[in-house]
Amino acid sequence: MSTATKKSPWPELEAGTEDGRRRRSDRSRRRIIEAMFDLISEGHMSPSAVDVAERAGVGLRTVFRHFEDMDSIYDEMTAELTEAVMPKFMAPYEAASWREHLMECVDRRADIYETVFPMRVCMMLRRFHSKFLGEQYERETKLARSALKSILPKQVTANRELFGAIEALLDFSTWRQLRQDQNRSVESAKASLRLALNGLIADVDAD
Repeated sequence: MSTATKKSPWPELEAGTEDGRRRRSDRSRRRIIEAMFDLISEGHMSPSAVDVAERAGVGLRTVFRHFEDMDSIYDEMTAELTEAVMPKFMAPYEAASWREHLMECVDRRADIYETVFPMRVCMMLRRFHSKFLGEQYERETKLARSALKSILPKQVTANRELFGAIEALLDFSTWRQLRQDQNRSVESAKASLRLALNGLIADVDAD
């Protein structure tokens, strides 16, 4: 699949907005962040500060001048990615019915998951070894659950087994399995999710 070579989602720093020293500092900080993203994108799920410094082309002291520890780098990466995808996540749904909203949700989550794929895989693997990543994973899971409940009728959200099945289908872990383990295209993966979701909600008696 193509996510392993996905480029950094962050824009280039604007030139000429601040003094030269500040711009150089900002560039070094951004290079560190993008180096971390690149390493994770290439499958290095636990890069060291030395790895990051080498990829960024800066000294190890520069890394720790900008960031207190490795979790601080993850923190900034997460904040930047969240800023990039939150408008898509929070955008109003265009369809009229909740069933159509659910199909829109497939497209929306697929788009978001493709953007955050390497970082999300890293978070899944490292969340048991990093308090920060564990807490971040929990926050994102709760936010996704709340957003999903907001588009579904009470007959679905009150049915623990049904809602749990829908939530599991739309979770990143399912997307990763379809895209990475099964090596499916984005459109093929979305088709599988729609097929499974339509089967789950076929007998729900709600407008």
